[in-house]
Amino acid sequence: MIELLDLVKRFGDLVAVNHISLKVNRGEFFAVLGPNAAGKTTTIKMLTGLIKPTAGRALIAGYDVQAQPLEARRRLAYVPDFPFLYDKLTPWEFLRFTGQMFRMDEQRFDEQARILVERFNLGEYLRKPIEGLSHGTRQRVAIASALLHDPEVFVIDEPMVGLDPHHSRVVKDVLKERSLQGMTVFLSTHQLSVAEEMADRIGIIHQGKLVAVGTADELRRQSGQDGALEKSFLTLTAIEANFNEHHGLTAPTTAAKK
Repeated sequence: MIELLDLVKRFGDLVAVNHISLKVNRGEFFAVLGPNAAGKTTTIKMLTGLIKPTAGRALIAGYDVQAQPLEARRRLAYVPDFPFLYDKLTPWEFLRFTGQMFRMDEQRFDEQARILVERFNLGEYLRKPIEGLSHGTRQRVAIASALLHDPEVFVIDEPMVGLDPHHSRVVKDVLKERSLQGMTVFLSTHQLSVAEEMADRIGIIHQGKLVAVGTADELRRQSGQDGALEKSFLTLTAIEANFNEHHGLTAPTTAAKK
């Protein structure tokens, strides 16, 4: 459902993403971890078609994101860590706008919107301008609108930012339910506990490279660490950093990448 084929992104001398290849299957919940400036968000932006790769390809449901953008985006939903919303609209108007963008008929829109409004506890905010809502409420509006057209692939960057524990639980439950129903979830997070709890597989990106992929247990075996996923993460990224430094492969620091 998601394929990254030898994906590369350079910004001048900086190699932000360094030959990443990955396949994520239909209905799989895949989480991406990595330190700050590891290349996670750059990878996501290429996957969603927001920036063009220097080399390689990204495919959604078999469609090349650059060569067949409309077909790929029909099957995709993306929520960044700080989603853009039209502040002068109300949440209901924004949902309706999203439904129109995906050419949903009125009956389907109304059914899906009301289910999501109830699930994300948005009822009391539906007629209020988005500009007056808290960050957490805006985040819930963004996630609900992204799920509205029932996407085949859902890409989300730091979904728990600004959410209280109750609504974090709601988001986790909804995403896991959708993945079990066949939606592919590609989630980037700094919260190792979220990845360990939710993901079928986890990928670790460090210095632009995909340094490890597997279940939480497989990552523990790769790292030689027992217990919390944090130990495996720290070990695997330290091994890669030490290898790069020893071989003179450390990425330039003249620009930032995430």
